[in-house]
Amino acid sequence: MRQDVTVPGPKAAEAAAFADAFDGIGAASFLVDASTRVVHANAAGHAMLAAGDVLRAPNGRLAATEAEADCTLREIFAAAGFDDSTVGVKGVAVPLVSRDGERFVAHVLPLSSGTRRKAGAAYDAVAAMFVQRATLGTPAAPEAIAKAYQLTPTELRVLLAIVEVGGAPEVADALGVGEATVKFHLKRLFAKTGARRQADLVKLVAGFVSPLA
Repeated sequence: MRQDVTVPGPKAAEAAAFADAFDGIGAASFLVDASTRVVHANAAGHAMLAAGDVLRAPNGRLAATEAEADCTLREIFAAAGFDDSTVGVKGVAVPLVSRDGERFVAHVLPLSSGTRRKAGAAYDAVAAMFVQRATLGTPAAPEAIAKAYQLTPTELRVLLAIVEVGGAPEVADALGVGEATVKFHLKRLFAKTGARRQADLVKLVAGFVSPLA
């Protein structure tokens, strides 16, 4: 007996490919609409929501456990829903803190109308969000680092210079300041970040990298 086989159309195939690619991302990943409703989450995303230490989803609405970060995310998603360009093509990095003080970074990328159509059922999503621990192995988002650790512009410059050029003497030459000035800011960086060595600062900066870079 002949059995009819349904062949998916091109849009269905695009949607399936989009979902497979999204679910294969190692970072906790979410598609979110303008009202913060979670349209889709991958396995790591579901696990993060179930733990409830960094993010949660009461009534299906994505929320950060930290009030300030939650407010920032709500504003970003609302802006992305109003206008793709308001978030920026490269997206926004938002520092997150778990209930036990562990640091994470959320990278929010706007979805263009064309990308939304490829997502099929996830057409309502206005942004994709990828969340990772701030640990060694990810590229720097300077604004997120400064916000997370309340760094002054000068402290941030010294921190990034330490990563790029090396120790205090080299940083002093690169920035055109005295070595004593660099060491002063290094002490403040250690105090604010909890780092004990310059190598720890390098690891800290490496943690603030987009998973899509």
